[in-house]
Order: sequence, then C-alpha cells, then structure tokens
Amino acid sequence: MQAVTTAMVLAAGLGVRMQPLTLTRPKPLVEAAGKALIDHGIEKLRAAGVKRAVVNVHYLADQIEAWAKRQRGIEIAISDERRELLDTGGGIRNALPLLRGTPFFVLNSDSFWQDGKIPALDRLNQHWNGDEMDCLLLLTPLERTVGYDGKGDFTIGVDGRLQRKSAGSGTAYAYSGAYLVKPELFAGSPHGKFSMNLLWDRAISQGRLFGIEHDGLWLHVGTPEAIGLAEAALAGQPA
Repeated sequence: MQAVTTAMVLAAGLGVRMQPLTLTRPKPLVEAAGKALIDHGIEKLRAAGVKRAVVNVHYLADQIEAWAKRQRGIEIAISDERRELLDTGGGIRNALPLLRGTPFFVLNSDSFWQDGKIPALDRLNQHWNGDEMDCLLLLTPLERTVGYDGKGDFTIGVDGRLQRKSAGSGTAYAYSGAYLVKPELFAGSPHGKFSMNLLWDRAISQGRLFGIEHDGLWLHVGTPEAIGLAEAALAGQPA
C-alpha cells in the first residue's frame, strides 16, 4: 500500500441551491459547524498525509484563490476553469497535469462527514488495489446520511464491486463525495465538459468500480436549511 499524497478538490460549481448565501461567495466558503465547507475537507486531507491539493475554480474564483494563499501545511494548486465550467469529469481531466500521475483522492469541496473509528480517507487507502480497481468510492447507508433525500446511487457486491442502484436490486448507498482514483481511468475520455458518471459507468461495465461503506455520518449540505441539520446532527454525536 502506497501512501496517497495528492488530491483534487472540486470547487468550481455555481452553488445555485445554496442561494442566497452564494450570491456573494462561492459555496466552498459558506460556513457550517464553525468553518468553511472546503476547510472540513482540507483538514481531512492534511490528516491523511496529503501534501498537495489541486482545487478547480470558476464561480467567484478570486475568493477561492485568496483562500488558497492562506493555507498552511498543504500545497494548494489552482486549476482555472473561468472560461468554461467543465463538470466533475472534465474538471479532473483538465487538472491531470497538476496531479502528477499517481492515484489521488477526489473530494467535493463541500464533502462533510464524521469519521468512524478509522478515518474514511485512511480506509480508502487501505482498501485500494490498483491492479483490480480504477476507482474506489466512499458510500454511506441511507440511515447514516443527514440532509440527503435521494434513494441511493449504488449497491455494493460481496466483492466490493459496484452496480447502479435500481428497484429491488439490494441495499442502496449514497455516494458521499469522496473517492480514490487512478489517472488511467481518464484515458480516452472526452475533452471539455463531462460528468464522472460517464467514466464510472465504463468502469462498472469492466468490473473495475469499487466502493467501501462509510461507518460514520455523511452530512449532505446542499441548501441553507441543510446547514442547520448538519450542525444539529454533529452536536448530538460524541466527539
């Protein structure tokens, strides 16, 4: 097992559902539980031993760049998407030259969770097997989500391989905004804007998309109202 020292943080979204809080600041800088959403993820990256994080920017990019200059203990590189918002897959593909060619973590900039006994990023690293896997997702059972009203995204096979959730197809898990991926997954991917779902579906068809179950809370902070739900849930949990 080789330590993962590089990460991509997706921070270029418009944050429309978080309005009015995002009318004057980007969603990653909206605060919850005493700190900016992006800081929750960056703290977990630091704790996992990540030395370099690539952060993409588009909406109110100058504020994210100013935030990046204030960071200590981790190098922040900026992937500029001011000209065109590239979505999750296109944003990572565009940033690959900054990601140095080894497996890397990807976090949504509002990734916000409470760890179990072993930090989730450490667990991703421990379960990683690059010979079998192109991507390893962190997934949460619906009963351990807060602020999430979906029906789940994936099911997990006994061998850890993932399938898309469909009616009656087994226990549903919510994708929790964090994963470990190898750059080879992006070979042959399109230029420009595209979703990671394109590559995840390709990996599923090849039996190379895997997941692990998160053993703590996952806090989905997509709206102003969800901030209060997340803070209340954390206040009710042991430290």
